[in-house]
Parts: sequence; C-alpha cells; structure tokens
Amino acid sequence: MNAPLVPFGKPRAERADAARNRRILLETARAMLAEHGAEKVTMDALAERAGVGKGTVFRRFGSRAGIFHALLDDSEGQFQEQVLSGPPPLGPGADPRQRLIAYGRARIAYLFVHHSLVRASLDRNRSVPAGKVSMTRPHVRMLLSLTNVPRRHLDGLALQLTSALEGPLMLYLSMDEIARTGEPCAEAPLADSWQELVERVLPG
Repeated sequence: MNAPLVPFGKPRAERADAARNRRILLETARAMLAEHGAEKVTMDALAERAGVGKGTVFRRFGSRAGIFHALLDDSEGQFQEQVLSGPPPLGPGADPRQRLIAYGRARIAYLFVHHSLVRASLDRNRSVPAGKVSMTRPHVRMLLSLTNVPRRHLDGLALQLTSALEGPLMLYLSMDEIARTGEPCAEAPLADSWQELVERVLPG
C-alpha cells in the first residue's frame, strides 16, 4: 500500500483588501505575460501597470521570481491533486515503479505547458531545480522508499532523479531547442528517456 504524501498546506486567509490587491496584481501580470512574454514582467513594470508602488509588489511577491511562483500556484495545486488523489498510475493504487514513471511523464508534460512561467520562476538565491512549489523531490523520495532501494541512498537518489527530471527543462532547454527534436509530441523524447532511467534504476 502506498504511503500518503502530505499535501502542502493552504495559505492563511487574506484580508479582503489584501486579496483584492493580490488578484489585481496577478491579473495584471498575466496580461503582461500574454502580451509581452515573461522577460518583460519585472517588479517595476508590474507596479507601473497596476498603478501601485514598487514596495507593494515587493511585499506581496518578494522578488521577480515570486511573481511567477504566484502565477503557477493554481496550476501546481491542480497537478498535486491529480498525484495525491487521481486515478492510477499517477495517483495512488499502482506500484511505486509505475507511479514514478507516470509521475515523470506527467511532470514533463506539465513543464512543457508552463515552460515560460517555470523558467521565469527560478530564483538564483534558492535551491534549484526543486523550486518553491514543486512536489517532485518529496514525492520521488516517498515512492523510492516503497521500493528495495537502500534507505541510505534515498535522499541522494531522490535529489538526482529530481534534477534529471526537472533540470533540463527548467535550467537548460529552450522551447526552440526542444522543438528541434522533430517529434510530433515534443515532450515524447524526454518522457521516454525518463521511463528508461527509472527502469534502469528500478529494474522490474
């Protein structure tokens, strides 16, 4: 039976005015992202477009990367829900090896859909590639703990698999580079490579 993964807690309820300001800032950031791309969304530009002081933006998001973390929160929460309670093999009910393969394939698809946001959400002052909102590292470790991998290797192996899964898309590959694979489904080569890696680490 698969051990449960405790979901990341919901944030505390905001005051009405704070929630309103957050909604305005995020709506403005989404509009800027759609119009100009992630590179044009800066703290100064967002403050000017939203008609607030830069200090307000800084207090709300902390950094430029924090803006993109906030934009990712909703979609990341939906992804986590699929992993925690969706149908197998991504959700509970399949064996750990199958779930690990399914998780990687689903995560790669997620990173493709949200590629520009995920790249922009990287903060050089934080650890990467396991960012603020990603559940990958703890989830991979949990699944590995249900296999015959020696416990002394769990943390290191979970870190290395997380890096192999999220690192290329988040840190190195641009969408232009990925598109040059020529595959009808651009994420297929990375998804297939992930499955081969897991099958080698955890032979059936």
